[in-house]
Amino acid sequence: MSKSDKLISAVRRNLSEVENDLMDNALAGQVDRRGFLRHGTRLGLSLPLLGALGGAMGMASTRPARAAGTPGGTLRIAMTVPSGAIDPVTIADDGGLTLLIQTADFLCALNPDSTLRPVLATSWSPNQDGSVWTFKLRQGVKFTNGEPMNADAVVNSVERLVNPKNASNALSAFKGVLSPGASKKVDDYTVAFHLDAPNGNFPYTLSSDNYNMVILPANYSGGFEQSFVGTGPFKIEKYIPKVGCSFVRNDDYWGPKALLDRVEFTFYTDMQPQVLALQGGQVDMLAQMPVAAGRAILHDPQFKVIRCKSSAHEQVHMQCDAGPFKDKRVRQALALSINRKALVKGLFQGYADVGNDSPFCPAFPSTDSSVPQREIDLKKARDLLEQAGVGHGFSVTLTTEQFLEIPDYAVLIASFAKKIGIDIKLHIESQDAYYGKAVPGQSDWLDVPLGITDYGNRGVPNVFLNAPLTSTGTWNAARFKNPTYDGLVTDYVKALDLTGQKAVSGKIETLLLDETPIIFGYFYNFLYATSKAVSGVSPVGDRLFLQTVSISQS
Repeated sequence: MSKSDKLISAVRRNLSEVENDLMDNALAGQVDRRGFLRHGTRLGLSLPLLGALGGAMGMASTRPARAAGTPGGTLRIAMTVPSGAIDPVTIADDGGLTLLIQTADFLCALNPDSTLRPVLATSWSPNQDGSVWTFKLRQGVKFTNGEPMNADAVVNSVERLVNPKNASNALSAFKGVLSPGASKKVDDYTVAFHLDAPNGNFPYTLSSDNYNMVILPANYSGGFEQSFVGTGPFKIEKYIPKVGCSFVRNDDYWGPKALLDRVEFTFYTDMQPQVLALQGGQVDMLAQMPVAAGRAILHDPQFKVIRCKSSAHEQVHMQCDAGPFKDKRVRQALALSINRKALVKGLFQGYADVGNDSPFCPAFPSTDSSVPQREIDLKKARDLLEQAGVGHGFSVTLTTEQFLEIPDYAVLIASFAKKIGIDIKLHIESQDAYYGKAVPGQSDWLDVPLGITDYGNRGVPNVFLNAPLTSTGTWNAARFKNPTYDGLVTDYVKALDLTGQKAVSGKIETLLLDETPIIFGYFYNFLYATSKAVSGVSPVGDRLFLQTVSISQS
């Protein structure tokens, strides 16, 4: 019996009659991959397991269709200047990520429906409890430097990220999940990952869901900005830090070739000049457009606006181990002062979903929507401050980054807080200054008592649950330590299906509403704006893949 047959047989033993009928139809070709994934998710099967089953049953992968349009031309894109070096190991911002993924590929990538599609991996499957995941790799792929993409390249890429000595930004995803030395080459095109603990969503950690998880040559030793080496649809033409860069089509790409001849990025420090550049015809596209800065474009028929629902959000952290925020009643009071519906309507013109002070957003299938929504309640907020011994109010500085709508959000938080007697002073700084070295003691982000931090889109909540909120989380700016919470997250992560995840998610949501170490006020949509000449833009959240984009040659 083949490995595929064994996987199908093992799963069948635990399925109901209805679920087995679904698999029979899939095997007979009467249900396509998309239908199988959709119905399987509703029945409670995990998305990674469904993807593995689809691969085992020989289903065609769901890949974005090529854009309709004439090949050729140069697409000019305006984007915010990357906050640091374009280094696959340490990169942490959306701007840098947008550049990185033009030349480098992931093992698998997120679809709009939160399933995963194969890229450099052709299939993946777990052992019985999800503690070992085995990935099969695409054969015949080469990097732009001529090196082969194989198991050695994958193992070395992962080991580079899980090694604490490298100060990898991906430690937020790998810590407690995969340890150094646990990625094993089985053969030239098979890798087995032996996890620290069972993990039903592990494939997302090796996908485009994880910013840093691009595959690099086995002998890569740094200097990415000089080569932009990868297996992606574009190759670097020129890169000038703080100014811009350009890419050309990679005609040796292993998959469908990009339509564009070139892509040219121009970096800007502020959003308004980007909007003016699009309006003036100096650029064809904005890599990301916040509602506040793009109001003039949102309803202008001269432009197209692409909207992506997402789990991206801004986290308002409060340090739980010192000062007034040590008392959870003070944290609750600040959260109760915020008018979330007004935020979504005014700050986003409806292009966002209301948050409920946990990472679980409407986009996640495992979210327990029965947990009551926190609403503005100024009287209760004032009563909580009185009970905490700060009824006369206090002053605190809110430190945050100059990015998207965050400065406007900070102003609104200060305005809301003033109504309950909390005086918030604002300190808005560059992303470089805010993130620093992204380690405690050398980062305003991780060191200030009150801050706002941008978190990009993820297909599953695992990183959001772990990195900023567990006791040993790498991004725990709130300094939140709660053993009960840590245990619940462990239970959630090891669940292999939606039924198991939903059994825990409501408990996590309820605990975080009570403790309130972080305010999750909203989950914003990603907006991209283009001229009418551009077509085929199909981003998934903040992942802007340009392979299918074309521009008319008028």
